[in-house]
Amino acid sequence: AIAQGSEDPNPPPAPVEAEPAGARQMRILAAEDNRTNQLVFQKMVREADIDLVFAHTGIEAVALFQSYRPDLVFMDISMPEMDGREASTAIRALEAGRSHVPIVALTAHAMDGDSDGIFAAGIDRYLTKPLRKNAILGVLTEFCPTAARAPVQNSAESAAYAAALSVSRRLKTNRCASDLSACQQ
Repeated sequence: AIAQGSEDPNPPPAPVEAEPAGARQMRILAAEDNRTNQLVFQKMVREADIDLVFAHTGIEAVALFQSYRPDLVFMDISMPEMDGREASTAIRALEAGRSHVPIVALTAHAMDGDSDGIFAAGIDRYLTKPLRKNAILGVLTEFCPTAARAPVQNSAESAAYAAALSVSRRLKTNRCASDLSACQQ
């Protein structure tokens, strides 16, 4: 028992409260080794209400995933030391049953058959380079968690893009349901 007037040297931890909806910026991790591409990406999301952090290698992306706790990861596929597929596979291993953080691949080499390897690495979607601003804003809008403020205000383009992605996913799901061999990943 603790005597009155003295403080417990090991007080119980403060209760963890859920973040209120829209209380913070959306946290974005962008893994991109090319400085010019980083500047272009940064310019495209300049108006978005996000907290953006860059990783320069796949190894750095995995480390930042653990410390920064992003809501969304944009992952360049071709990086030194550890490519985007390997980094995504490592991130999925770290999640191990915890909440799923969407990973969107950024690639200049999206040819037939490439998507299989991208999706097999645990990547949710990919965008091809050169990137388009409305596509990036649409992804931000689609994957924004309830705890974060909307990253894009009054953007009809990003809302339309997010809606089109949703329709595209439903069509793929329906096609996969009717022909499973066409959608094995």
